[in-house]
Amino acid sequence: MVGQISGRQERLAALLRATSGIIRIDDAVSVLGLERPDASKLLARWHKQGVIRRVARGLYVPVSPTSLGQTQVLEDPWILVPELYEPGYIGGWSALEHWELTEQLFRSVCVMTTKRTTFGETEHQGVRFFVKHVPQKSMFGTRTLWRDNRKLLISDPHKTILDIVLDPYLGAGLQHSVDCLREFNRVYGTALDYERLLEYARRFENGALFKKLGFLAQELGFDPGFVEECAQNLTTGYAHLDKRAVDARLVTRWRLWVPKGFEL
Repeated sequence: MVGQISGRQERLAALLRATSGIIRIDDAVSVLGLERPDASKLLARWHKQGVIRRVARGLYVPVSPTSLGQTQVLEDPWILVPELYEPGYIGGWSALEHWELTEQLFRSVCVMTTKRTTFGETEHQGVRFFVKHVPQKSMFGTRTLWRDNRKLLISDPHKTILDIVLDPYLGAGLQHSVDCLREFNRVYGTALDYERLLEYARRFENGALFKKLGFLAQELGFDPGFVEECAQNLTTGYAHLDKRAVDARLVTRWRLWVPKGFEL
């Protein structure tokens, strides 16, 4: 272990050089040559002094002079996702925005994770996060992004579309999800893209997905062969296009309850 670095400014500067902006207790141990209890106390003291800000247990970010008095310190809150929710990925409306499948801008970050944590709406660094738990088998169809020298995962366009078809809430509601599916078909409507959608859909092992996907694909004018493949994968039983809808009608071909008055 290296000798201790003296002086708050020097020690904080050393930490920032070594951590790219997110500080853990283990970082203070290795960089400043402290024992773990001492490192924990030091970071807690700096937090009280307003030098750094605690964003989660054992996790801190620096407070720059220009951000004093402000709620948000980090310029890019996405770099918190792997720190707080790994294993997981950015998905839903955040991925739709990233892949330019929507023109809407969203203030909250949508995260899918297998980690046991608090789900639903939460807040870190003045940024709202929506966190949904997903099974381990859903951890596929992602791309790697690098933000501020940090690696994070985001669902690719095909996985993003299937996530929001299965749960329209992740697409900011049913109507917006359908609009994004329409845009996906405009941009990615090739045989290879259809095949990838089918491949991914099978990996979900969720009978409701093909019912929803087939119905929407038929109504939006997807390739007839793709629609037929969806029909060949139907399971018994019925599903809801949007289970949050109060009143619905049954579309027997797809064994699907569709909200009354819903139009594409």
